[in-house]
Amino acid sequence: MYNEVKKRNYSIGAYLQFIIPSLIGIFLLMIPFNYDGETTIVVALLADKLTNYAFNILPTIVLILISFTTIVTLIYKLTKPSIIEESDFLKGIFNVSTFWVIARIIGIILVFLVYFEAGPEWIWSGDTGGLILNDLILSLFSIFLFAGFLLPFLTDFGLLEFVGSILTPLMRPVFTLPGRSSIDCIASWVGDGTIGVTLTNKQYLGGYYTAREASVIATTFSAVSITFSLVVLGQVDLMHLFGIYYLTIIISGIIAAIILPKIPPLSRKSDTYFTGENKDIGENVPEGFTNIQWGSKLAIEKAKKSGNVKNFVVNGTKTVFDMWLGVLPAIMAFGTIALIIAEATPIFQWLGTPFIPILKLFNIPYAVEAAQTMVVGFADMFLPSVIGASIPSDMTRFVIATLSVTQLVYLSEAGAVILGAKIPVNLKDLFLIFIERTLVTLPIIILVAHLIF
Repeated sequence: MYNEVKKRNYSIGAYLQFIIPSLIGIFLLMIPFNYDGETTIVVALLADKLTNYAFNILPTIVLILISFTTIVTLIYKLTKPSIIEESDFLKGIFNVSTFWVIARIIGIILVFLVYFEAGPEWIWSGDTGGLILNDLILSLFSIFLFAGFLLPFLTDFGLLEFVGSILTPLMRPVFTLPGRSSIDCIASWVGDGTIGVTLTNKQYLGGYYTAREASVIATTFSAVSITFSLVVLGQVDLMHLFGIYYLTIIISGIIAAIILPKIPPLSRKSDTYFTGENKDIGENVPEGFTNIQWGSKLAIEKAKKSGNVKNFVVNGTKTVFDMWLGVLPAIMAFGTIALIIAEATPIFQWLGTPFIPILKLFNIPYAVEAAQTMVVGFADMFLPSVIGASIPSDMTRFVIATLSVTQLVYLSEAGAVILGAKIPVNLKDLFLIFIERTLVTLPIIILVAHLIF
């Protein structure tokens, strides 16, 4: 049967049906360009424009969305209305565990306090809840809107099937992942880590990743964008070292991506599919096919099924509302609490104390001051560079800035998005992965720091 398929010649139109939408997706979500002196991608630029244009009304919209999610969740838990019971989409949003009910209740309380600037200032200040609501969530609101409708250009017209078939022989033995996950990584690197998480969640729900694969990709491959890495380096006044800085991030990130999936908690995630079956058939290349031939066939067949405009709009709308309603309350809750702990308590300083002897062992100047930044990045990736900016040593500031990017799973953005998605990673998992990434990448970063200083 496979040989008969191989002999079939597809028309130019069939190839274009796969190639043109995929190129549009690559252009919109993966090609960086310079705009007003900053590196960005189209989807991020569109999101920024919308956020700036509608800045005055977006907090109110977010307040309504988080309130709606929490109230309807409580109504569902108490009465089980048929309109939700009979809809898999609505049930997927509102039928959550007790933990998530509590998280949504915390989210609605915090969003009201921050929105109206009520209660203690340490809840709604610009360094805690105000930062989450008026900066992060507004940006994510817009990103989710555009990504929800634009991600299908990457996912629904065969690009993942084509790339997956070609790169699986590399990705599977090295990272224990299917080749299509490479697209998640690239989209994150050049665009935004939240786009990578959104893409991963969409693929997991579609049956293309197992629970373990989705967990690994979201916490290992949804990297910090080049743009934000530049911001971090600029904060510590080492912009002239960007080349070696980003090369260090890539090398240590690859090593972490090889090691972490092989140890708990990621290694203990089950290889089961959300849909109950594997929809990714690109890995098993039939006899008589090359990887490129098989990938081309799968891509063309996928594109043929995705030409329905109505389905495109309906699925995009569902994706957007799934992220708005399911993720925003979690970000409000976890992000605000994490920043309150970081700003108003010494807990993260205490957690960083064990790193003092490690830093001293590796001859890092100002080890005590640097240790304070080691764990605070779990709350927000930018905090270590803010705290470390005043340290006189270039070497120490380099280590802090590089480590804060390789730690990856900070709660004020990517971590909260992961927790709010359907990917099976909980708060405990995130913290353990954060510590593991710190312990794996720190020695590599320190080695490079000693070579260049």
